[in-house]
Amino acid sequence: MTTIQIQLQGVRARMAAACQSAGRAPDAVGLLAVSKTFGAEAVAAAYAAGQSAFGENYIQEAVQKIAQLRHLPLQWHCIGPVQSNKTRLVAEHFDWVQSVDRIKIAERLSAQRPAHLPPLQVCIQVNIDGGVTKSGVPPEATLALAQAVATLPRLRLRGLMCIPEPAADFVASSAVLTRARSLFDALNAAGLGLDTLSMGMSADLEAAIASGSTLVRVGSAIFGARQYAV
Repeated sequence: MTTIQIQLQGVRARMAAACQSAGRAPDAVGLLAVSKTFGAEAVAAAYAAGQSAFGENYIQEAVQKIAQLRHLPLQWHCIGPVQSNKTRLVAEHFDWVQSVDRIKIAERLSAQRPAHLPPLQVCIQVNIDGGVTKSGVPPEATLALAQAVATLPRLRLRGLMCIPEPAADFVASSAVLTRARSLFDALNAAGLGLDTLSMGMSADLEAAIASGSTLVRVGSAIFGARQYAV
């Protein structure tokens, strides 16, 4: 077995144990493998080990990988900040974008989504804990943005994504992540019909699953330590 296969099995085992502890079905939570900074060969290895959904933060890098791996039936999620000058690349190449935090970006994505592709699946990024260095719409502004995004013809609003600041322990993580779940529930009570709550990473996936996440985003626990250019 390859290292990636072994590590994927470990992550899936953690997820299954967390679902059991939370009284949730094993298939209630999906896994997004975050492949930023890793090459197409690492993605192909993860696919060979049964992983088909991948998250990328860096749009230009991701587009190159998507082209290299077009022969594989992969699902690509943009999970990094989207600037106005990158919306066309996202609209043309990705299946999902989880980091919408402004109506201007959503409008551009909808206008630039090619007609031959299905609607772009969208999550709104929420700055759930007010982190000063984090992207995301404030919780109190999320309903208005969600309602506006839901009207755009080439987007399908699926849910919320959040990246809280690192917490000291399970209890502290859960306290923040439960706020995101409460916001998710409030939006559904307002009639938005959301089905995706994307939260939880390598360090806090157990707390996220206990708090109601439906999709965890895991990178280093699958691919290893990231290699950044110096």
